[in-house]
Amino acid sequence: MSKKKLLIVIFTIIIIVALGIGIYMYIQKQNEDINENVEVSNSSLEEENSNNSNEIVLNNQNDREDIEIGTTEERGFIIDNVYHSEEQGDIHYASYFPSDFDENKSCAIYFALPGWEGLYFQGVGTNMGEPFPYEAQKYVSDMIIISSQLDDWGEESANDTIALVEYFLDNYNIDKSRVYISGASGGGETLSLVLGKRPELFTSALFVSSQWDGDLEVLANAKTPLYMVIGENDSYYGSQKAKNAYEELHGLYEEQGLSEDEINNILVLDVKEHEYFTSQGMQDEHSGLGLFAYDENVMNWVFSKSK
Repeated sequence: MSKKKLLIVIFTIIIIVALGIGIYMYIQKQNEDINENVEVSNSSLEEENSNNSNEIVLNNQNDREDIEIGTTEERGFIIDNVYHSEEQGDIHYASYFPSDFDENKSCAIYFALPGWEGLYFQGVGTNMGEPFPYEAQKYVSDMIIISSQLDDWGEESANDTIALVEYFLDNYNIDKSRVYISGASGGGETLSLVLGKRPELFTSALFVSSQWDGDLEVLANAKTPLYMVIGENDSYYGSQKAKNAYEELHGLYEEQGLSEDEINNILVLDVKEHEYFTSQGMQDEHSGLGLFAYDENVMNWVFSKSK
């Protein structure tokens, strides 16, 4: 083959390779555009569904004088709604309604009580800094989620919580066999007071990184399932107070004649070792309480219960 013919062959090969690369890159770009459009479409659909559910809620409550709906939406939650309770005064909360919410069908409901940093005086919407309201959506699809913004972690907020729970149970089509509640840190103290007053309102409860202040005998009589979780060396509360509450409640159930299996079905104390937190990038066990929201063993136990 002559030198000239060899150059022509080489040149032809180069052109074919270049065209092939160009075609491949074009196809890849088209695929990327398609995927991007699909993602945008899905995102728009989710937003539309969320807006539709919120529109239903707004239409449902426009005529209610005792409810004031907030104007800000964050990750599917309507922020800073206010229940004007005749007895308790104004109770602030954020609300989430599932995308397929139908006021004619009964649904579950979950109340999340945030810690000190989520109280109302800390600023509107600070209660949404904890992951529990968001993660709860993964466990029960037909569930209204309420994240309250209370004023303290004592008796006043316990009574506010009960008033808010009763309002939703009385005014919405709630499946009363699926009413859940959680409280973290200071919200856990409030939760303990709530369960020491009206435990029969709830299907199960999650007590997170806190101390018990409520009446355990009232809770024991109702036998409301309770999951208690805390770090062994919680930097704010320690774990001994939670352990003491567990032992006392366990003893009350024994006095009632419950077997160990029956007690374990309604009462769990889950004390996490330090490695649980450090393995997930947290050094402080109290600051790491949000990790429990991502723990499927914890969350499944609570949301799998029904009356």
